[in-house]
Amino acid sequence: MSATAIALDVGGTYIKGAAVAGDGGLFHTERWFTRAERGPEAVLETVLDCAAELAERFRPAAAGIAVPGIVDEAAGTAVLAANLGWRDLPVRHWLSEHLGIPVAFGHDVRAGGIAEARAGAGRGSRDFLFVPVGTGIAAAVMVDGRPLTGSHTRAGELGHLVVRPGGEICACGARGCVETLASAAAIARRYTAATDEPGVTAQQVGERAAAGDIAAATVWQEAVDALADGLASAITLLDPERIVIGGGLSLAGEPYFAPLRAALTARLTFQAVPELIPAELGHEAGCFGAGLLARDLLGAGVAA
Repeated sequence: MSATAIALDVGGTYIKGAAVAGDGGLFHTERWFTRAERGPEAVLETVLDCAAELAERFRPAAAGIAVPGIVDEAAGTAVLAANLGWRDLPVRHWLSEHLGIPVAFGHDVRAGGIAEARAGAGRGSRDFLFVPVGTGIAAAVMVDGRPLTGSHTRAGELGHLVVRPGGEICACGARGCVETLASAAAIARRYTAATDEPGVTAQQVGERAAAGDIAAATVWQEAVDALADGLASAITLLDPERIVIGGGLSLAGEPYFAPLRAALTARLTFQAVPELIPAELGHEAGCFGAGLLARDLLGAGVAA
């Protein structure tokens, strides 16, 4: 079966791939291990090989790729993707040259926001925040269905709002960022530090909290409070109609959303309280968004 486009979402653990049908839906998905420990050049070669494999199989007219970190969509460059070892890498140029077709390039979270806006939990909302809570935390600030990039392509770094000044040092170099308490990685790490029990996931911490585990309940509530603080700041500045929470923690359901709604509402005074709901597209959002960006290229009549 031929595809209108192929899509790639490059992460630190997996490279997700998809083929996009004429109606915009994904009709084939797969994933490969990134194996980032091999170095940035090896990761790039793997990305190119994965794209070529999809292109050979589905004969697309365009491709889309989404990458994490700091990206310059206009230039098609991965400015800094720490988990991949990429710095100032012209990803769009390399992929387009390798495949010989037009390539759309985007940020993974902003691409996910586009997908949720058109086909997921953001449908029908003019302005919303898409906030994946996983290993890290970021946000796509969606305005009229399009993500805000900012003048330096760094808009949406919700996870690096400082909510606990002087707190735990963050990977970004600051102390007390939202991400140091509220990310899935932070929840698992902080529970292990409190109990000396390794290997417990964030979702398991939530389950233990609901079952009455005091250490788990403390870590869980501190995570909820930190995220609520960050979201309250974002709401004050941006006044979104809706907040769409994605990532692994969104799968925890009401044991996560109920206390988060309560904590967020308690922090707001004059601000309108936005609807707070789980994302609908799960781990496919970034790849889906990359595919939509590729189809947009075709609609704009862009040539390779």
